[in-house]
Amino acid sequence: MKLQEYQDLYQRLATPEDIDFLAENFGYDKELLLVIYTQRVVRDTTKRFYRVKAQARRLAFEWQNGASLLQVARRAEFPAILTALMVLEQRKTPRKQFWKMIREPESVHDRRLRRELAEICEADIVYSPAGSARQYARGRWGEQKLQSWLDARDIVYETEKDLRAKYDKTPDILLHKPLEMNGSKKYWIESKAIFGDPHEVRRHIKKQLAPYSDLFGDGTVVYWFGHVDDVAYDLPEGVDIVDGTFFEDPLTPFPYVPVNQTKMDEVPEEPAAADLQD
Repeated sequence: MKLQEYQDLYQRLATPEDIDFLAENFGYDKELLLVIYTQRVVRDTTKRFYRVKAQARRLAFEWQNGASLLQVARRAEFPAILTALMVLEQRKTPRKQFWKMIREPESVHDRRLRRELAEICEADIVYSPAGSARQYARGRWGEQKLQSWLDARDIVYETEKDLRAKYDKTPDILLHKPLEMNGSKKYWIESKAIFGDPHEVRRHIKKQLAPYSDLFGDGTVVYWFGHVDDVAYDLPEGVDIVDGTFFEDPLTPFPYVPVNQTKMDEVPEEPAAADLQD
């Protein structure tokens, strides 16, 4: 995807409803749009988190005076789950207890709170348990596609799980023997079930791709939902970017269902929202 097209999509994905509109009117894959929308929300949330948190007492006051958690969140223009966390922390609700209530709203005895927690879980398609489960499932989907491709060719490798005890920095795949890809030998592959926009690619270079290159040599990162391909990235020498079609062409898309219908087979104790509070 070209940078101009991506920037246009990014700006137009302001609400969850924009996902359906752009898919139905312009033919974009819904899961790709959900991925880009999620990246936009997470980026904006990270940027504004502490500014909003500084207003937590006022937000809690609004709630205590009759506004619903969802109304408070919309006024703050902030994800509903994180807004609720800030509000309930003002009531001395421990973070661990909050995430338990979010995962199991039916266990909450307070009728108003139970209803409003269910409401924000429905509205927040990024930081809700279903949203987090969706992101985890998408990540596993990409890793499984990559491993299936390697297994079909009898290529021996170690996974990130195998490598954790040996290294501080661990790619998703470390090959026992280098693999010829794009005209050079690659020793590792990193799987990213997101869209590779300039912000994400540069962040990954700094945090992952450059360290992997130093430790293991040349490698490749695959962005399963594509990447901006007309930007010059300062990639480490010997590191390439590929789309999912390198491993499967045509690429079988990730099956799209509305996030609030996502099965929550595997949800972390604290969803991705917790990363913003470190």
